[in-house]
Amino acid sequence: MDLKDLDNPLVLSTLFYPRPGTPGTSALDNVHDGTIPVADDVVLGYRLYRHTPGAPLVVYFHGNGEIASDYDGIAPDYHRAGASLLVVDFRGYGWSTGKPLVSALLADVEPLLDALPDAIQAAGVTSTARLVMGRSLGSACAIHAAHHHPDHFNGLIIESGFARATRLLARLGLPERVLGGLHDPVGNDRKMAKIKLPLLVIHGERDQIIPVENGQALYDASPAEDKRLLRIPRAGHNDLLFYGGQPYFQAIKQFVDDVC
Repeated sequence: MDLKDLDNPLVLSTLFYPRPGTPGTSALDNVHDGTIPVADDVVLGYRLYRHTPGAPLVVYFHGNGEIASDYDGIAPDYHRAGASLLVVDFRGYGWSTGKPLVSALLADVEPLLDALPDAIQAAGVTSTARLVMGRSLGSACAIHAAHHHPDHFNGLIIESGFARATRLLARLGLPERVLGGLHDPVGNDRKMAKIKLPLLVIHGERDQIIPVENGQALYDASPAEDKRLLRIPRAGHNDLLFYGGQPYFQAIKQFVDDVC
């Protein structure tokens, strides 16, 4: 199975839930909205919440039903954890252009990382310390970035991430005729086995969409000498901060302090 095999309407309607967003609408201070070209006539939108200029930066890939501007509410928590936050939208989300495609999900990471230094500098971020973080669907992008460009980052954070894409798609209801029982084209678990960056995995123990066994599998696969796992009791897929906001940001703060 190739990633392009998953660019059919059934998969796309199951996996992606894009919403529009408008740049320049945040009421917070030191917010920088922009776009980065990733292909012909396609740009990805981002929102950068700058803390102090010298604070480490978390490059964040969100879940499939979110957009960058949704993070206005919790960006201050990342600041209190000592980090600036840059949230990237997928194609077709927020003020990104193009159509969401499985085949573009990972391919867009490369040109994004190439252009990121200029965007960061333009926003007044002077620190070279960076972490990459992915939530849910965004875990694929974060793991891909850490796998192919470990020299770009000080650490990797995965929230509610999946170990194998085929199992996730089957759990979302895609029929066997679509999946074909073939090789997982994303390979989060395979890539994780080669990533030696410091790792923090956060997962809800009652996650019904991506069960906690996925987070455990990613943690177990990691060869990193510094790896940490936070399992939040009673939390599902979308209520981690409700049930475990304090330990969640305590873990992120400690991770940022230690690896940056």
